[in-house]
Amino acid sequence: MRQCFLSLLLVGLFYSSFAQNWQPLFNGKDLTGWESKGGKAPFKIEDGVIVGTAVLNSPNTFLCTKKTYSDFILEFEILLPNHLNTGVQFRSNFSTVVNGYQCEIDPSTRAFSGGIYDEQRRGWIYPISLNTKASAAFQLGMWNRVRIECLGSEIRTYINGQMCSNLVDDMTSEGFIGLQVHSIGEKEKGYIVKWKDLRILTEDVVVHRLAPDPEVMQMSYLKNELTEWEKRNGWRLLWDGKTSEGWRGAKLDGFPKSGWQMKDGVLTVLATDGGESTGPGDIVTTSNYSNFELELEFKITEGANSGIKYFVDPSLNKGQGSAIGCEFQILDDQRHPDAKMGVNGNRTVGSLYDLITAENLSVPGRGKQFKGVGKWNKARIVSRDGKVEHWLNNEKIIEYDRNSQIFKALVAYSKYKDWPNFGRWPEGSILLQDHGNEVSFRSIKIRELN
Repeated sequence: MRQCFLSLLLVGLFYSSFAQNWQPLFNGKDLTGWESKGGKAPFKIEDGVIVGTAVLNSPNTFLCTKKTYSDFILEFEILLPNHLNTGVQFRSNFSTVVNGYQCEIDPSTRAFSGGIYDEQRRGWIYPISLNTKASAAFQLGMWNRVRIECLGSEIRTYINGQMCSNLVDDMTSEGFIGLQVHSIGEKEKGYIVKWKDLRILTEDVVVHRLAPDPEVMQMSYLKNELTEWEKRNGWRLLWDGKTSEGWRGAKLDGFPKSGWQMKDGVLTVLATDGGESTGPGDIVTTSNYSNFELELEFKITEGANSGIKYFVDPSLNKGQGSAIGCEFQILDDQRHPDAKMGVNGNRTVGSLYDLITAENLSVPGRGKQFKGVGKWNKARIVSRDGKVEHWLNNEKIIEYDRNSQIFKALVAYSKYKDWPNFGRWPEGSILLQDHGNEVSFRSIKIRELN
């Protein structure tokens, strides 16, 4: 009995300590400790609730804490009685505009609530296309409980107990918290959003974080570095960020002596004449892969062309041109003529080159989420038992079965028709293409799938 009592006492002390560590961010009476930034949307207090009202001809407006926070757990309740896009900024800053991480509240059919958007910087970095079971977590017209956990580079979000995002990113370690009223069009005039019960925990954050849902994919933006989650789940770096280990020229025994630059953790093929493998040439992995998940970031210069190939057989083409394999196209669609060639855009960025046109399959009608020339874009290729997917910036844009009759028919009418059994080889190399333009790569990693 004594032991049971002591156990209950310890549990009680734990939860008592837990409760005492929370700090209210809103006193329920006025906006002491807060200031408005950005637009002209007004904020007022009604019955202990913060109410923001959307107004015409105003950019996004943010009600921001005067204090900044680094590691914390933030909880609040939010109610949307109408379809007004909104969100809560955290670890955010202000220069000429508010910038930083935002926990999205999205009442549209896209249903990205709980996803993480990087306001005024990189756009979506954890869309709910990575965790579709969270798309129903937010309830329109009801109070929703939101939780944001930040510890070092690890950021997690929850809505009504459902884990939504599992992000690792080290761009910003500290900043204010801001409540957003989004800019609007005529039909949203007068729309409102309400917040209450805002509280923050800044002590012993590591102890009080919730156990993450093991089914929720972690997405990392660390540069050439694996997280512990990635290591546990079989990921390894395919490029170490410094040397040519594990790579060689597609038509060479070793790595090209010039034309591929390794500097500051970035692998860059330097510009030559714009031709296909007329400069230093393609590079390929020294190992072959069959069932795998490949992820990397790429950045193109204006008018550039390149590609990521897989199921490559470097021995097939010893003459001019690139080595042969399936290709995730990398292209400046606006300025490179190849975008208008092929059939129905099947040579545009993200497409299965010359075979299948990339389109947003995660959110049909939304369009590809290419971040632009000179910016880092994330590519992911998943190959499992003949089923292949292309992802661009964490939204699916291609899916096909390389063993299907449809794929065989597509190949028969493509530039690959003369290569027997193209795309159906049991395994092959991974290739980064030299197409005569400057293109950079980093954070190249892979895991083999059983």
